[in-house]
Amino acid sequence: MGMEEGSFPIDEAAQFSSTPCFDRKQLGGWITFPFITATMAGLTLAAAGWNSNLIVYLIGEFNVKSIDAAQIWNVVNGCTTMFPVLGAIVADSFLGNFSVIFISSLFSLLGIILLLLCSTIGSLRPPPCDQNGSTSCITPSKPQLSILYLAITLATIGVGGTRFTLASMGADQFDLPQHQWSFFNWYLFTLYTATAISATVIVYVEDSVSWGWGFGICAAANVVGLVAFVAGSRFYRHVKPKGSPFTSLARVVVAAVRKRNVVVSNKSEDYYHRADGGVAAIHTGTFKFLNRAALITEGDTKPDGSIAKLWKLCTFQEVDDLKTLIRISPLWSTGILLSTPLAVQMSLATLQAITMDRHLGSHFKIPAGSMLVFIFVSSSLNLVILDRFLYPTWQKITGRFPPPLQRIGIGHALCALSMAVSAVVESNRLKKAHNIGTNSIVPMSVLWLVPQLALAGMGEAFHFPGNIALYYQEFPAALKSTATAMEAMTIGIAFYLSTAVVGVVQRETRWLPNNINEGRMDNVYWVCFGLGGANFVYYLVCAWLYKYQGLAKVADESNG
Repeated sequence: MGMEEGSFPIDEAAQFSSTPCFDRKQLGGWITFPFITATMAGLTLAAAGWNSNLIVYLIGEFNVKSIDAAQIWNVVNGCTTMFPVLGAIVADSFLGNFSVIFISSLFSLLGIILLLLCSTIGSLRPPPCDQNGSTSCITPSKPQLSILYLAITLATIGVGGTRFTLASMGADQFDLPQHQWSFFNWYLFTLYTATAISATVIVYVEDSVSWGWGFGICAAANVVGLVAFVAGSRFYRHVKPKGSPFTSLARVVVAAVRKRNVVVSNKSEDYYHRADGGVAAIHTGTFKFLNRAALITEGDTKPDGSIAKLWKLCTFQEVDDLKTLIRISPLWSTGILLSTPLAVQMSLATLQAITMDRHLGSHFKIPAGSMLVFIFVSSSLNLVILDRFLYPTWQKITGRFPPPLQRIGIGHALCALSMAVSAVVESNRLKKAHNIGTNSIVPMSVLWLVPQLALAGMGEAFHFPGNIALYYQEFPAALKSTATAMEAMTIGIAFYLSTAVVGVVQRETRWLPNNINEGRMDNVYWVCFGLGGANFVYYLVCAWLYKYQGLAKVADESNG
C-alpha cells in the first residue's frame, strides 16, 4: 500500500545481509518492517483475543450485569488507549521505544496468564448463574475480583505500552515522509487484520471450546510477537531519548510569564536560538506573547553564550514547539467527540447481538463478541482500496495526494452517518422484541448490525491514518512518539466520556435498563448522531482555520 518506491529494496536487504558489522547510519529501512509487523500482529492477536470478548466473559463467567459489563469494557478500553500517552512520554524522555515495547510486552503476557488461570481454576471465579436451575447469581468475591482486575490491568498496560509506541518506532526507521506514510498504512492494516482474525477465530474458541484454550492462544501469540521483536533488534535504528520535552514546554510558559512586562522584539538577533547555531524564523503574528520566553535580557546568558537560568530563557525553537501544539489542539479536540459515539456504539452493539438471532445455518452461531470484527474488516478493506485505488486516482486528477484534513473530514461524516443507521436498526429490533415478548431472543438476524459497523470501519479508514499522519508530521521533533499516541489519547478520553454518557442515560432516563429489550437504545444512538453532527461542524471550522506547518514542506517535496 503506497510502497512503490520503497518496498523492501533488494539492494538494501543485500547490504545488511552481507555486512556483519554495519555502520549505525545504515540501520533502519524496510528490512526492519517484517520484524515490527510480526510484533504488531502477535501482540494484537493476543490483546484483541481477550479484549473483544471481555463483555461476554464478564457476564458469563463472573455474573456481571450486562450494562455494568459494557461500562467496565469502556473503562478498560479507555485505559488501553490512554496508557500509550504515558508510554510515549517514557519512551521520548527516558527509556526509548525499544525498552518500553519490550517491558510492556512482558506485562501483557503476565496479564494474559492470569486471565488463563482465572478461566481454568474454578475457585478463582463464582459459580454460573444457572447452577441447579437457580435464577439468582452469586457475585464474585473480593479475592476473585482482585485477581481478575489485576489480570486486566497488567494486560491493559501491556497493550498501552506497545501499540502506538510500535508505530513511532516503525516510522523512526524511515527518512522519507512518503515511506513513513506507507508504514502507517501498513501498520494500521496489520492492526485491523490481526484484530479481525482474533475477534473471530480466538473468540470462537473461547465461546465454543473453552476460555482456557482461548486465553492460551492469546498467550502464545504474545510470546511470538515478543520473540519477533527481539529478533529484529540488530537492524533497528534506535532514537535516543532526549529528556522530557514537556519540561521544556513548561519552561516556555514560566519564562514568558516572568518576562510579561518585556517589550517583544521583531529582530531575530534579540532572541536565543539553538546551541548548534541554527536560527528559527521569528513569527510574531501568532501567540507572540510566548516569544518573550526566548527574548534575551540582562543576566540570561553566561559569558560563553549558554543559558544562565533555564526557567527564564528558552530557545526560540522550544517556543515554536509550544506554538505548534497550541495551533493543532483544536483539531485534536475534535477527535474526542468523533470517537465518543463510536465507543458507545461498540459496547452497545455487543449487547444488541446477545439478544438477536446469531445463527448462520443450522450448526454455526456467531459469537456476540465477534460482531465488532466487521469494523476491523471494513477498515482493512477500505485501507487497501483507498491506498491502492482512490488516493492514486485523486493524485492523478488533482496533482497531489489527498491532504490529511480532507481525509479526516470524510471520516467524521461517515461516523456520524453510522450512528443514524444504528438508530434505525435498533428501532426495528425493538419493535420485533415488543411483538414477541421482551424476554425472548428477537427473531432478527444479527447481520442487520453489519451496515452500521461497516460504515464505522470505513470512517476509521479515513480519519485514523489521517490523524496519525497529521500529528506525526506537524508535531515537534522532540514529541514524535507522543504525536502518534495523541490519537490514542483522544480515543481513551472518548471511552471515558462514553462511560459517563451511558451512566447519565441510565440514571436520568429509562433508555438503558439491564434488559435492553425494555429500553430505548435507539434514542441513545440518535443522541450520538447529534453529537457527531455538531462535532463535524466544529471540525470544519477548525480545519478551515488551520494552516499546515510541517506538512507544507512535505507536500512540496512530494509533488516535486
